[in-house]
Amino acid sequence: MAEPLFHRGAGRIFRRLGPRTQVALCQLPLAVLVAALAVITPFAWPALLQRPLYGAGLVLHGVLFVACLLVPWERLPHRAYLLVPVLDFAAIGLLRNGAAPLLPGLAVLAVFPVIWISASGMLSRSSLALSFLGPFFVMVPSSMDHLAAMTSSDLTTVVLFPVMMLAVSLAIRFASVNLRLQQRELAEKDRELRELLAASTDREKLLETVLDATDVGIAAVDSSGHFLVSNSRQRNFRRATGADEAVPGQGHQLIYGQDRHTLLPPDRRPISRAMAGESFADYLVWAGEGPEQRAVSTAARPLVSDDGRLTGAVVVYTDVTGWVESVAANHELVSNVSHEFKNPLNSIIGNVDLVLDDVDMLPPHLAQRLQVVQRNAERLLDLVADLTASASTTLNVHPKRTDLASLVETSLSSAQASAQRSHVEIATDVPSPLWAYADPLRIGQVLDNLVSNAIKYSPDGGSIRISATADRQWIRLSVTDTGMGMSPDDAAKVFNRFFRAESAQQAAIPGAGLGLSITRMIVERHGGSIVCESGEGQGSTFTMTLPAEGPPPAF
Repeated sequence: MAEPLFHRGAGRIFRRLGPRTQVALCQLPLAVLVAALAVITPFAWPALLQRPLYGAGLVLHGVLFVACLLVPWERLPHRAYLLVPVLDFAAIGLLRNGAAPLLPGLAVLAVFPVIWISASGMLSRSSLALSFLGPFFVMVPSSMDHLAAMTSSDLTTVVLFPVMMLAVSLAIRFASVNLRLQQRELAEKDRELRELLAASTDREKLLETVLDATDVGIAAVDSSGHFLVSNSRQRNFRRATGADEAVPGQGHQLIYGQDRHTLLPPDRRPISRAMAGESFADYLVWAGEGPEQRAVSTAARPLVSDDGRLTGAVVVYTDVTGWVESVAANHELVSNVSHEFKNPLNSIIGNVDLVLDDVDMLPPHLAQRLQVVQRNAERLLDLVADLTASASTTLNVHPKRTDLASLVETSLSSAQASAQRSHVEIATDVPSPLWAYADPLRIGQVLDNLVSNAIKYSPDGGSIRISATADRQWIRLSVTDTGMGMSPDDAAKVFNRFFRAESAQQAAIPGAGLGLSITRMIVERHGGSIVCESGEGQGSTFTMTLPAEGPPPAF
């Protein structure tokens, strides 16, 4: 490949030259050899200076080289310069016949005009004819005396030499054709590469435009940490953190944890986690400091080759400052309102309790109305407690070695009266003891909520079954009812705050849609999870997964 490229480069340089320079360069090798021969002749073969044919040959060569430089070839018909190598045969014939028998080898100079004619692009028949006839006339003696004295060996030489030059011409012709084919192939490949490069450049510009048009920051890095792709939003994020563009994830960067004050160590920064092969979503960090500090939700996915090697990662940055601040404001509002409600409700309940202590002294209708006030005030107080818990971002759990079987038994005892009123049967399939690493108070709250919901959403009676399975790492506890159930879409949203299923609303079942939200919060604070499976008219199953006995696994 290197040789054709060299010829290709030399060809380009040659084509940039003017016609006179090109013709002179083609004639130059023969002219240099003849000039050297002319310089050496007086010292090596002085007798040749007395031969007119030899002198005429030298003079003709000189005239031809000067003509190459002076004749305006660009004004003459196409390929008129090929007259020069044809006349070279005549000049070489004069030299050869003039120097015989002292220098019979001068006939070999005919190879230069043969090469010139063969490589010129002349029609193959014409070039082959000249390549044979030119050397033939060079070898033919100049006088009849010499022709009559020729032996059979001399005749063979006269014929053999032109045949050899014809063979040289054919070789050059074939090489030229092959070279031109290679040049065409290279030109075609060059064209294809240029088209591919242009298409790649267009696609790169399109990709940059699309990435810059998105409202999230995107960065792709290779396994060594060098950026492959990034858009303007991601670069703005890095500038806000004071990061060095050349060293992703390293150096001093203003990236803080959720408390907005503690700098994240380098190995916990989003891009460092991604480069380590982690896959994550909704990883919240704070970028920058002071009034310009921004909340950024990050997600990452590793790039893996076909053989399973980690080749890089893609990290996405989303500015969620407004959302985080609105959620914080919402929590603060709910917390403040709940606190303001709690004191007057406690006062109402306390005073009603005092009056009801002497219920025998009250008229029956008045006592009944006070009991209604008491029940609704207690219901409001429970709702306020749920609002406070749902608004709290610091719901604390204190896990320890806990027997879930005893918590299930306690929860069922509390719910037994309510189940009997609703004509709901309760069955359990929980091994005892069932040890887990959990906060008994909080998990008891979760069980109470799940069981009370199962009873409440079975208004026409039915059955509830509590079951549990365990392995070395996790405890899975399920609460299944045969109540009204809900659609799969509602089941996917049932843990959202203030969400109430359409079936519950149609049945006018009271509730604020906070209990299951608090339930999920408690379970997730334990490092577990909770899911709901349900169908309309088919009941519901809530399954929570908690760590088995011992510290929960790291996430």
